[in-house]
Amino acid sequence: MTYSHNRPESDNWFRIGLAIIFLLSLFLRFWGLGRFNTFVFDEVYYAKFANNYLTNTQFFNAHPPLSQYIIAVGIWLGSHLPFGQDTINNLTGSVRSTWSYRWINAFTGSFIPLVIAAIAYQISNRRNYALIAALFAATDGLFLVESRYALNNIYLVIFGLLGQLFLLLGLKSHNRKRSLFLALAGVWFGASAAIKWNGLWFLLGAYLIWLAAWVISWVKPLRNTYATRPNASPLQNLTQLKIGHILVYLAIIPVAVYSLAWIPHLQQNPKPNFWEMQYQILSYHERIGDGANVHPYCSDWYTWLFMLRPVAYFYKTASSTTEPLSFTTPALPAGAAKIIYDVHAMGNPALWWLSTAAIFYMLWLLLRHSWTPKTNIFSQTSDRHITDNWIVLYLTLNWLANLLPWVPVTRCVFIYHYMGASVFSGLAIAFFVDRWLESYRPQLRALGVTIIFVILAAFVFWMPIYLGLPLSLEAYRLRLPYFNYAQLPAWVKQFLPNWI
Repeated sequence: MTYSHNRPESDNWFRIGLAIIFLLSLFLRFWGLGRFNTFVFDEVYYAKFANNYLTNTQFFNAHPPLSQYIIAVGIWLGSHLPFGQDTINNLTGSVRSTWSYRWINAFTGSFIPLVIAAIAYQISNRRNYALIAALFAATDGLFLVESRYALNNIYLVIFGLLGQLFLLLGLKSHNRKRSLFLALAGVWFGASAAIKWNGLWFLLGAYLIWLAAWVISWVKPLRNTYATRPNASPLQNLTQLKIGHILVYLAIIPVAVYSLAWIPHLQQNPKPNFWEMQYQILSYHERIGDGANVHPYCSDWYTWLFMLRPVAYFYKTASSTTEPLSFTTPALPAGAAKIIYDVHAMGNPALWWLSTAAIFYMLWLLLRHSWTPKTNIFSQTSDRHITDNWIVLYLTLNWLANLLPWVPVTRCVFIYHYMGASVFSGLAIAFFVDRWLESYRPQLRALGVTIIFVILAAFVFWMPIYLGLPLSLEAYRLRLPYFNYAQLPAWVKQFLPNWI
């Protein structure tokens, strides 16, 4: 059987679609990038730390330094460009334009939909799936917000995803080409950990899918289900990786990259030394604590699945849209505030909730299929059910790898710590939509089209909250409703949405 993804015209439309998605992502990330001439959320740390590297100022950083190096490069380049210099401040310790310390994040974040599309294509060999996955990634509000400011989560995610992508490319290749791709996977996994330690969760996902492949090859009931179609998915080649490959490419190389990333920092800040620095980072995070007394937007890991507690990164009021924003004067009295500028780190609600439902369904399918191995997961596409099973396994294990390590964490954590896991839940809903769109049942095709429309409509509706566009009080409350839970017990409140 010849599928449409083999036709040249399909390839052309696929490239055009990806180009449109990339250009849309680029435009939304750069549009009004210098709108707020002040620090937004953790820019107070990362932009300032990045500038410290340029001014040779010693400082302590509670995270590995790689993201600050990248932002520093962006500041240096941005300060020498003939544009983007219209809004300047000295908040970093030097006179810098807001554009200079934000643009490289915006540029990097624009590529995340393309990397997600590449992963979707590698695990499925389906261009439609890749295109839908890229579209959904481009319409996620949390990724848009994180890309527009000098923060570090965008680098953690894109480096971790590049590690996953090159692992898949390595599985698809042989001999020297495989070694090269696996080595690059190790480099990117190490780079993700050099942003924040939770970048290691992407590497953990690679370990889990490798171990699962070996278990599948050893357990007789699963062997007949998964291992009968060669080359249907590069994931079926996981057992070609021996323990030596894992030790060299997915252990030694990531550790080496992580260690090397500290050299510039330690040259500027020789004390504490490398090992003392690791201990101090760990001690710092153990001392943070949890709850509203630490930060009003702390949230438990299970609330991330339903987006119960997004984070307000910026909030400012004005009497009119023509009034220049002032970042040094006191807030307006409640009655005088007619316009609200708000930047909320929150996902696209439609995409977020549908993604959670999709990954839960995949988890249930995986468990049911493991217990009853003779049951096909997707009866309407049984000719590709083995590849589908591998996709379900890959997405579920990587989602769990990026979520479950947060369960025992006792420090204050935020919804953006779910970004890595949300990539795989987003790939899950894109997978189902792709399958429904090619179904022979008109109801399923209509469902797929409806979901795409609802996700796009929700993205447009909440876009002012992502971009910090001026809103009237009524329009603001429509997007971020206030729920009064004052009379409810605390154990009930933690399961209810609180978006303000």
